Amino acid sequence: MADNSVVLYGVGDVGPIHEPIGKYAKLAAPVLSEADIRFGQCERTYSTRGALQVHSGGEHSRCEPGLAQVFEDCGFDIVSVASNHAMDWGADALLDTIELFEGKGIATVGAGKNLEEARKPAIIERNGVKVAFLAYCTILREGYAAGADQAGIAPLRAHTYYEPFDYQAGVPPQVVTVPYEDDLNNMLSDIAAAKKKADNVVVSIHWGIHFIPKMLADYQTIAAKAAFGAGADLILGHHAHAPKAIGVFDGKTCFYSLSNFIMSSTAKSPEKAAAFEKKYSVTLDPDYPHLSYGSDAKRSLVAKAVMTAKGVQQTSFLPALINPDLQPEVLKNGDPRFDESVKFMEWVSEDVPHRFNVSGNEVLIQG
Repeated sequence: MADNSVVLYGVGDVGPIHEPIGKYAKLAAPVLSEADIRFGQCERTYSTRGALQVHSGGEHSRCEPGLAQVFEDCGFDIVSVASNHAMDWGADALLDTIELFEGKGIATVGAGKNLEEARKPAIIERNGVKVAFLAYCTILREGYAAGADQAGIAPLRAHTYYEPFDYQAGVPPQVVTVPYEDDLNNMLSDIAAAKKKADNVVVSIHWGIHFIPKMLADYQTIAAKAAFGAGADLILGHHAHAPKAIGVFDGKTCFYSLSNFIMSSTAKSPEKAAAFEKKYSVTLDPDYPHLSYGSDAKRSLVAKAVMTAKGVQQTSFLPALINPDLQPEVLKNGDPRFDESVKFMEWVSEDVPHRFNVSGNEVLIQG
């Protein structure tokens, strides 16, 4: 790559809880090594401290620090710690996680000892090009958002309203979501400030509707368009545990969900599996008992952006598929699985502006 450009690879949720931890990155690491900057979303905390928050439902979201080896194996330069599980075990576990990554030379964004720290950008320079990263989370339980003197996550919360659209009794209402005004304004202010310090601003957002195929929430597009208007150059979304749409707005790309990258979860009992499938209208894949988020959970992608001092010049994605050993494999053009992945991404993206063109082993994204 030319000296005046930078290649960024971005992936979704990372946080396997099953050993051996060293197996997971073997197929993907050689591909990730081709990038100048590698970004991932941290889905767990790594600490021996903290207490489980009773309303969290996150018993497995705190891991032994040794399991964080997977982030080194992938060669990540920066991770977002703004996940919905980051505060499941309280402030100590979160802050230990940030300290652990910093000790490994991996920058973090999206959380901290107070709101100012959580909103602070991380700026990485490669080949004379400066790239600023910011991260936020919409999926927050009570007490998880950072405050002036409180550790936590940079929030981008949303209100939910239910509007009737038919006079007949029993017709389901229309669900309307809008971002919290203060949270949105804070993000826009952060983006504008970061743009003054860097050539490119990448915004990571843990958001959206998990498990349910294709579905987006109103607030996501509202926030995406506002972020681009404030100066963001690229949005990397995650949380849904399945790929969602890729949209292009005013020439800028929003990856609504990059899906899982390296994840594992506890296997569901037959009773819990049946309830899960009914609740989210998904089918669990029996070949993936430890990726129990739905049959699309094994679908993945790597976001790619080529950046210069003048901004993002090109975006694309590398189709990927997670095998039953929970290793992401980046697919090659000519493999029928590559074609199927592109077809799936066309389907989930059909309601947002985009145009895909296959070029070699990547899929170029245009408006």
